[in-house]
Amino acid sequence: MRRSPLFSGIIYFILGALFTYFAIDDVQKGGWGFFSYLLVILATFDFGSGLKMFFFHFKYKDRLKK
Repeated sequence: MRRSPLFSGIIYFILGALFTYFAIDDVQKGGWGFFSYLLVILATFDFGSGLKMFFFHFKYKDRLKK
């Protein structure tokens, strides 16, 4: 069974929020370090992928209606 792009987008957004939370917690505890930057980069990629999946889902649904 294949996952829909909407479900994948939601998962990516949840992961982005989780990485953002861990990055904020890490910066508050120890300042900016390598791990903090890594978490911010991962969160950025996840939010970008989530947006891409959302746009793909709505474009695909619109194309199916035509």
